[in-house]
Amino acid sequence: MSYLRKNNRKYDEIRKVTVIPQFCPAALGSVLYTCGNTQVICAVSQAAQVPQHAIDKGIGWITAEYSILPYATNPRTERRNLRPDGRSVEIQRLIGRSLRTILNLELMQGISLIVDCDVLQADGGTRTAAISGAYIALQMAINTLIKHGIITENPIKAQVAAISIGYIGDQLLLDLDYEEDSQCDVDMNLVMDSNNTIIEIQGTGEKRSYSKDELASMIHLAHNGIINIFKIQNDVLKLFV
Repeated sequence: MSYLRKNNRKYDEIRKVTVIPQFCPAALGSVLYTCGNTQVICAVSQAAQVPQHAIDKGIGWITAEYSILPYATNPRTERRNLRPDGRSVEIQRLIGRSLRTILNLELMQGISLIVDCDVLQADGGTRTAAISGAYIALQMAINTLIKHGIITENPIKAQVAAISIGYIGDQLLLDLDYEEDSQCDVDMNLVMDSNNTIIEIQGTGEKRSYSKDELASMIHLAHNGIINIFKIQNDVLKLFV
């Protein structure tokens, strides 16, 4: 029996994505990225200095910070004033890795960027929304740096986006909301670039193991969803070229 999704959404259909660019005027580049009921602010700023390990290698750097604001979930998420929880650390490292993979860091020598990803509303897929939104904010930030002569060449080599996918029973679903994710037998987050290469797979057998054929099916359907996100990213960025 097929799993019935909200709003008659098809199994291979992504949630509605809306992007409000330059949401944080003080940042070099920023967006409010909405995916279904999940809302994430992604804002890129320049750090005061490059980390020592990057100076030694003659490259620039980019890191990410991720947090879920207390009122983004029900029940309320505890505010982490001193240090992020383990989940947030894992997610912000994922965001940072995903963005560094698509950058030529040698073209950013002396430049260190920080991407803040703050979840305003959480309904599944916060990490994937953060990555997809952060790419748009990063491209805007790089355009700003070029405009002001701080760097001379765009270091971004490809687009990057991410999406969730999973099985409920034997039904494969794309772009899971929270209710779907909580019911999944198998779920996965996939990060890819626009060269059709995989940056990261986070796949878990929550209630059962999964076969190589099921893994291939998840990757294939996730790739199709990511292609749609690439188009949305490009449509937003066309306004800022």
